This record gives sequence, C-alpha cells and structure tokens, in this order.
Amino acid sequence: MPASLTAAGRKALQAQNRAIMELFEARGFEHIRPRILQPADVFLEKSGEDIRARTFLFTDPDGQRELCLRPDLTVPTCRYHLAAAEDAAAEAKYCYRGPAFRFHGGSDPLFSGEFEQAGVEWFGAADAPRADAEILGLALEALKISGLAAPDVMTGDVALIRALLASMNMPERWRRRLLMRFRRPADFHATLRQMASRDDGPRTSLSGLVDKLAGFSGQTGLDEAIALVEAELARRELPLVGGRDAEAIARRLLEKAQDRKTPPLPPAAVRLVEDFLAISGPVKGCAGQLMDIAKRAGKPMKLAVEDYLRRLEHLPDGGRVAFDAGFGRAFDYYTGFVFQIEAESGGKTLAVAGGGRYDGMLAGLGGPDTPACGLGIHTERLLMAAGGAA
Repeated sequence: MPASLTAAGRKALQAQNRAIMELFEARGFEHIRPRILQPADVFLEKSGEDIRARTFLFTDPDGQRELCLRPDLTVPTCRYHLAAAEDAAAEAKYCYRGPAFRFHGGSDPLFSGEFEQAGVEWFGAADAPRADAEILGLALEALKISGLAAPDVMTGDVALIRALLASMNMPERWRRRLLMRFRRPADFHATLRQMASRDDGPRTSLSGLVDKLAGFSGQTGLDEAIALVEAELARRELPLVGGRDAEAIARRLLEKAQDRKTPPLPPAAVRLVEDFLAISGPVKGCAGQLMDIAKRAGKPMKLAVEDYLRRLEHLPDGGRVAFDAGFGRAFDYYTGFVFQIEAESGGKTLAVAGGGRYDGMLAGLGGPDTPACGLGIHTERLLMAAGGAA
C-alpha cells in the first residue's frame, strides 16, 4: 500500500480490493494465495526481456538456488495449480490478491517497486474465444464497481501474427526470430527488411566467422562451431558479454550462415505482413480488414481470424474497445488474445489492468497442454484513477 495514501485513501483501497475479490469469488473463482518467493529460472525463461530487467533477483543463503520476488502472479498461480489440482488438465478457476514486485527506479508512487495486484486465472475453458471475452468483461466489471465506468481498452491477438507467419514460406528460425521481436516494432521491421534483402544485420566482432561456418551442420557442426568461436575469443582476448556463452554465439553465427543460403522474402510477403500490422481501430471495425488479410494469407490465418470473429460475438459492453494488430503486452508468455485497460492518473495515462491468453504455460512448466487465460489489476493505480485516493 503506497505510503503517500491518506488514512481515508487506505480505507478506500481496502474497500475497493474487497469488492473486487467478492466479485471474482461470486463468479466461481477460488481464492488462493500463491507464494511470493519463486524460482527465478521460471520467470527468466517465461516472462521476456522487459520483465527480466525489472525482476528482483537473489540467491538463497546456501548459494544453491536463484530466487526472485514474483513480478506478477500468473506464473505462481500456474505453479500452484500444477501442485494442487487432482487433474491439471481439468477446468479450474482461481483468483488472488497480493503484492507483486518490479523495479522501476525513482520515487513516483505510480511506479512503486512493490504494488498490489488482484486477478484471476482460468485453466481448461473449452471455448477459448468466449472465455477471452468473459475475462475482458470481468475486468471491466471490476473496474466499474471501483468507479471507473468507461475506460479505454486496447486489444491485440498474438495468435494472428503467429498464424500469418505460419501461412508464409519461410524457415522456422525466421518465424521464431520475428515473434521474439514482435513487441518491439522497430526491431521487428528491421528484421523483416533483413530477411527481404538477405542483409546479415548489425556486424559484431565475430561476424567474420560466418563464411567459415557455411558448411557446418548437425551436432558435429555445432561442436566444431563452438570450438571455432572459443578459439577466436581466446586469440583476440574478447570477453563474453550480455550473458551469452560460446554456444549461444555459435548458434547465432550458424543461423547467419544458413540465412545467406536462404532465398529472401519476396516483396509480396513483406507487404502482407506490413498491411496486417497497419490494421488498427475499433475492434469490430477491423474485422473486414482481417478477413481480407486471411484471404491473401491462407488457412492458418483464416482459422485465427475465425476465432477473432467468434470472440466479437461475446465481447461485453462498456469501455472504448480498440484493436491494434501490432499490440502485445510486456510478458512473452502470451499466445493469443491480449488486452490492456488504461486510465488517467496524476496527469499520466497508465495501465490499470491487462491480461490475455497464454495456452503454452502449463505445458512449459511440465504440466499438460491446457488452455489458459487471465487478468491482472493494479489496484493502487485503479484507486487513484477512480478518484478514491484522496
């Protein structure tokens, strides 16, 4: 709870949070309390660079294990579900409220390193588009009972860009590379241009090794590439930087060698991606443009757009809901529908709630391949945006 809140503000925050949790529980979500301390490797692998850079990390007293303060409650809830559920593949609905921790720096109470988060996670829902719409509706209802009746909602759908790239003739490594850069538009477009021009991209001190790796392949080729990189690093007394080891460098250089032998993306493919990313506007008004892209792309994109259209049938009223094909949230684990709800507070536009679909999470943590979606609310920002912090 921010120290800057008055006594009345603290009481208002408690009342707001209690009302939100009562709403979640009334909708069938079981109230749980996931652990604050979490294994760091799970978050470092699942959450993405933006969150990794803001996670509080430390080593346990034995020096054996790296831990973190949870930067959000989605991953802890997934771990709770896998540990507690009799059948992790069966439908389950959880809600929670508690502190999350992300480093921001500075003293602005709107960007505190510790903040209160309330949210829900829904595993195993059979109808994914309908569940997505219901999760957004629940978020809007929680904000409405807190005094924020018609906020701005931005939506996106990671499944659409995944399907579009799957519809195109390109190496799988190129798809992975583009998806990794999707939330960074400048990097994404630069990478797309490189693939269209067969440009190697920014040169590094080891770029000269690419020609030597042209004939390397398989595990033997990787082993030989690692040895070559290690020898070159030692010869030139170059340090390892950015947390990359010799194997990571060798893999990237091998990919560059493969790229040089791969035909470039044709102009029509580049235009298709750019036309898709240009789609933005009221969520229902974008349906026609997406259907046009699907006709040009092929079956994977057609199926993804059909899910988009089914979601529209269940979208709730309330709020100004927009869609942006290039919109993605800070966490890398999202695989489909995503949303963010913004409001004015202290003269700034801030995200007060967000969420979406992350179907691969439970399987990635060693559980069954189970669909999942959820939402999180920054309750302190919500209070301030709704005018209850006085």
